[in-house]
Amino acid sequence: MTDLIQAGKDLKEASSAAILIHGRGASAQSIISLKSYLKLKDFALLAPQAESNTWYPYSFMAPDESNQQSLKKSLGKIQKAFDQIVKKGIPTERIYLIGFSQGACLSLEFAALNAQKLGGVVAFTGGLIGEKLQPEKYKGNFDGTPVFIGSSNRDFHVPLTRIEESAQLLEKMGANVKTLIFDDPEHTIREKELEWVNEHLLSQN
Repeated sequence: MTDLIQAGKDLKEASSAAILIHGRGASAQSIISLKSYLKLKDFALLAPQAESNTWYPYSFMAPDESNQQSLKKSLGKIQKAFDQIVKKGIPTERIYLIGFSQGACLSLEFAALNAQKLGGVVAFTGGLIGEKLQPEKYKGNFDGTPVFIGSSNRDFHVPLTRIEESAQLLEKMGANVKTLIFDDPEHTIREKELEWVNEHLLSQN
């Protein structure tokens, strides 16, 4: 299985790019299917593939050392895709990170560790990674980057408290954060989330 799938426009021709990050047990191929629901027609799309379809073995709120090795490797894969985009001349403010579940957590974590002006970050059910949030490990300023986090108010994997804490920390780092919290038990991407992202984050492209 390839480490990276590319779709959409060629990087040499695109003016915007998105890194799509799949959830636990899913694949790069499956997350690429979001192009059918999001306004990504003119984007170069890059989807890294996790080893054994999992970015890190335990919960994103497990003791830090239990996920540390896998997380470092996974963040490295996202960095490699990001660098590939920048190398082709696409500015960071035209780069988007989009993830679901484990991929949403990874999207937020990568963005916060490398805070800068981005096109946007879309986290479909996710929060910053760690047993406890450690603001001191994050560096940089988002300079108004729009960040979207959508989730259930009682998701089995991602507690609402972690989403709220993540949103507050990201805002302190200069992000413009929007959370949409739904009163249901579903671990999924909802139509209303897709509509909001299309209208508010991707409508300029």
